[in-house]
Amino acid sequence: MPHLKVKPFSLESIERITPSLSLYKATEGGSDMVLFDSDKEKICLDIIKREKEYLVKPNKITRGADSQSLKEILDRFAKICNLEVLHSNIQMKRSKPKIAHKYLKSIEEFYDFRSDYKKIKLEIGFGSGRHLLYRAKEERETLFIGVEIHSPSIEQLLKQITLQGIENILVVNYDARLLLEMLQSNSLEMIYVHFPVPWDKKPHRRVISKAFVEQALRTLKKGGILELRTDSENYYRYALEVFSSPKRASFKVEKNREIEIISKYEARWRRMNKDIYTLSLQSLEESPEKKLELNFDFDTILLENKKLPKESIVKRDYFVHFGKVYKKSSGYGYAIECSFGSFSMPEKKMIIVEKEGAFYLPSRPVKSRVNQEAHNLIKEVFNG
Repeated sequence: MPHLKVKPFSLESIERITPSLSLYKATEGGSDMVLFDSDKEKICLDIIKREKEYLVKPNKITRGADSQSLKEILDRFAKICNLEVLHSNIQMKRSKPKIAHKYLKSIEEFYDFRSDYKKIKLEIGFGSGRHLLYRAKEERETLFIGVEIHSPSIEQLLKQITLQGIENILVVNYDARLLLEMLQSNSLEMIYVHFPVPWDKKPHRRVISKAFVEQALRTLKKGGILELRTDSENYYRYALEVFSSPKRASFKVEKNREIEIISKYEARWRRMNKDIYTLSLQSLEESPEKKLELNFDFDTILLENKKLPKESIVKRDYFVHFGKVYKKSSGYGYAIECSFGSFSMPEKKMIIVEKEGAFYLPSRPVKSRVNQEAHNLIKEVFNG
């Protein structure tokens, strides 16, 4: 990670003469922090004081992933503050920019997702991608969206998409339960959930739940199908109860159904004579369009002398946890590390509190219901 080792300097004097800098001090020990308002963005820099040198590095929450941009920010910070650099790893050699894979999409690109394809199918937890690749090649007129949280699986699939020249797959690295909330009602032909992790000891982490099924039915067209395949008898019995609940859907159960393409794991389970269960839930009616009313603004906040809870606040399907708290060295202001949202894909933000209001860094939370509920809880704690 880019960093600087510099000769000790006076943060307070630099703050007075440089309006783009705001100094924050940790309320319970630890390093100081500077909020640097650069030309392009706001970023927090940790200042770790040592006897003979100070270490300056981007704060892990607000730093982002672009190493070149971080080097440029550190270089600009050192020049603005006229720091004496003892050591650095920010040699400004311009490397060839990395080109993002055009089929890998961010979750933000699904806020108002539209497609020219007449049919859209979704696969959740595609693993090696064998099933997804096969379907996409067989149904070139259909757009397939693959959702996965395992990075090596994503890299493997993207490589195969390129090698095989497939153009009708989009890949998303996110929690599928939150992605479903963003998709339009009646937009999907099919949702595949093949061999999800059983989570026998932590059933709350299962993909399939009553809330998930309701979202799935909302996004499926009339006649669309949610298909679950599992080798776990526990998961099968659990899903059987969940799938039988909705009144506006029909379902069927099949055991050891043959399909065109199977994973290496399914092949292994078949050799072991394990039963494979397939549960299919079919939507019987269209759903009204659902619009999420989301607002991540803060009202006026006064945190003076307020102690934030040190333990995580855990709700049914989201949580809030406050980390380090920094107090502005001059005037009113706080910077608060905060993790919140879903258990599987939490947000990690720095909340900057000023007299004029508060805001998240490096960006606002992803637009999802659990993030909205977590945001509302954060406001309650701040103003309670």
